Amino acid sequence: MVAGAAALALAGCGGSDGDRADGGTNSQAVAFMADVHFQDVYGDLKNSSFKGVPTANGMFATIRTMYAQLTSTRLFNENYFAFRAALDDSLAKGVKLVAFPGDFSDDGQPLNVNGFRAVLAEYEKKGMRFFIAPGNHDPVAPYDDDEKGKDDFMAANGSTVKVYAKNYQGCLNAEANVVCTDQLMEQGYASLLRDLAPYGLMPNEKDVYWETPYSTYAQDKYSYAEAARQAQLGQRSYEICKEGEGGRFKQAGYTNCTSIADVSYLVEPVKGLWLLSVDANVFVPDKLDPAKPNSPKGFTGAGNAGWNKMTTHKKSVMAWIESVSARAKAQGKQLVAFSHYPTMDFYANQTDAIKAAFKPGAFQTARVPEQATAEAVAATGLPLHIGGHMHFNGTNDYLSKSGKYLVNVQSPSLAVYGAAYKIVRFDTPRKVDVQTVALNNVPRFNELFPLYEMEWKYVEGSSKPEDAKRRWDKAILSSTSYGDFTSRYFGELSRLRFLDEYWTCDMKDLVSQLNLQQMLTMAQLDTKVTYAQLAGLAAQGVAVPFKPSAGCLQGSPVAGNAAQWAADWSVAENAARAKAQAAGVDFNALAKVSAYTFYGDFHRTVYAGGLSLNDMGKQRVEQYRLLMSAFPALTSAPQKTGDKLADSTPVGQPFQYSFKQVFSILKGLGSGKPSDHFSVDFDARTLRAEGSDSLKF
Repeated sequence: MVAGAAALALAGCGGSDGDRADGGTNSQAVAFMADVHFQDVYGDLKNSSFKGVPTANGMFATIRTMYAQLTSTRLFNENYFAFRAALDDSLAKGVKLVAFPGDFSDDGQPLNVNGFRAVLAEYEKKGMRFFIAPGNHDPVAPYDDDEKGKDDFMAANGSTVKVYAKNYQGCLNAEANVVCTDQLMEQGYASLLRDLAPYGLMPNEKDVYWETPYSTYAQDKYSYAEAARQAQLGQRSYEICKEGEGGRFKQAGYTNCTSIADVSYLVEPVKGLWLLSVDANVFVPDKLDPAKPNSPKGFTGAGNAGWNKMTTHKKSVMAWIESVSARAKAQGKQLVAFSHYPTMDFYANQTDAIKAAFKPGAFQTARVPEQATAEAVAATGLPLHIGGHMHFNGTNDYLSKSGKYLVNVQSPSLAVYGAAYKIVRFDTPRKVDVQTVALNNVPRFNELFPLYEMEWKYVEGSSKPEDAKRRWDKAILSSTSYGDFTSRYFGELSRLRFLDEYWTCDMKDLVSQLNLQQMLTMAQLDTKVTYAQLAGLAAQGVAVPFKPSAGCLQGSPVAGNAAQWAADWSVAENAARAKAQAAGVDFNALAKVSAYTFYGDFHRTVYAGGLSLNDMGKQRVEQYRLLMSAFPALTSAPQKTGDKLADSTPVGQPFQYSFKQVFSILKGLGSGKPSDHFSVDFDARTLRAEGSDSLKF
């Protein structure tokens, strides 16, 4: 570790003169591309029995099915093209320093790591440099896992085929329909460091300076040779226990202690600019087998741990970050940190509202950093952090109790709706400019569509129940751009996965059936007609705005008064019409915004924040703004047993209670802190939008 005294002694060293390192290139700008999730769609599986799906260009596509994509929170295939488009765009803008805040690969497999490395090598020849921080998909575990693979690769006829590493049980048993290749094993730290060392993980002779949390040399005595010697994996490890970090931090009663790697590093690629790559993966050894300390099965995955566990299980790295931050400030270095995980609330401070409105655990709220975590990270003096992991676009800031100001920027994924990357430009060490570059137009984005057409025909024509479940809307194949494709993808992802996973039973009934006109009317509805009676009316063929699912009721449908229902609905509809007219919104146009459009918009806004509003357009933003103000001042929670409503629940009550919260959350997500083009002034502690033309709620 760099000792505290040594760190203080180094404070006067170095400096910043903003030299341009390579002609017209902006050497003080860095592009951040999070969650690339690179899969080599034309990679070699090195198995003679399955080369992939033959394509019209004579190549073989080693791709996952469209259904697999439409039920995943990331694309597997098209991001191959989006990645190249992002690199080309960055290069065209003169930004040749690129950082990856984790999950640069699908799951750390040789197939994809080698493909990713080949792309980087290609662009290195064009003058670009790359810097990596590991994510929970690279590595998935600290050690190699030679039993892993995927069930959803596309077969030559449009069906699926399993592709697994050779020690997978199905390979050992020679099961049918399993392709066995170690190209799909999931690699740990040692393998990734071996394959990706040139990309920040090891020092480069071009660097002005480079260190790790475990370096022992003084900054003013830096030499590449000594840095390279101390960069070996054997010298970059720490003791971790089930309860927290071991070593000098070990406490009585700590168990399951073992030593694993940490690949954090600080690099100065051009004079005056410090990139701090933090390995924020925390693999807790809570299942450790002392007889097999290097088994990947002994550790819990890092996905939900993030910075919450950094404060307990990587205290030495936290201390190092504090040292780096102090030295950067003293020396006038332009410091930006990047890691895979966010350091503070990434839901535009809507986390508590989301927890209250949706199913327990919905929207992965377990991954939200606690306030104490934000306080601890800010207390290190770190000024700016770029994170990924959640595939979200967003910005938040935090002022610690000691007056230290931290800004967290969430860089979107290239593999989801709202695909974009960030460019951070340093005006001075105390002010930066952050620009979000959307990837709406990606060359070759539809290159694999003929193969998806084959898949669609297969599942439509199959009588197998498992194939019938894999049917999807073919309209996505008419996408006109990458932006259009990812937007449609999120509509299907919402329908096929999010509605069941996040929305309670009664909320799903409502959000999957009501158009906006009906929602506005429901917000005004005052009726004594009950849920059980509404279900009865629906069974009788009476026109109702939605049909309650049997699984959402405690009892069974009962007879209802159709005349009373019609009268109550008419009164509510007239009130809704008046509200729309007063707001200058076309009441009839509200009926054209379908349930599918609304819940797709909601989920798109969760991911892209305010950037999603421009895709909605001015009219729909105004329509949503009307709904946000249309609910009664007071609402009450309906009576439930588990996920089932009491039969006596008045029809309007669940909607008014739950969707008042839903529209409030939508407003918050779409009206968060600047996240498109903005500047950060660390002295004034302000975020300021810079010429953004994004719509607002």
